[in-house]
Amino acid sequence: IARALANDPPIILADEPTGNLDSQASVEIMDIFTKLNREKNNTILVVTHEPDIAEFTDRIVVFRDGRIIEDKLTAKGRASGKEVYQCFL
Repeated sequence: IARALANDPPIILADEPTGNLDSQASVEIMDIFTKLNREKNNTILVVTHEPDIAEFTDRIVVFRDGRIIEDKLTAKGRASGKEVYQCFL
């Protein structure tokens, strides 16, 4: 994660960033991502199979068989007041 942040990228792609971590470390990583998004306006795309990790995000997009089956704002997303743009390809 540190190497990915070294060049201050505007977009961070995080594929299972908490996959092999204990619960406390997972929360710490997601708190870092949340802070980067709120304070530096980085866009962070997180791929996860863990519903509790997904709830750290503003928006959850669920795919099945290569298709979007669900696209919703989380409670955090609704509370943030940020605009979330819908985009379907």
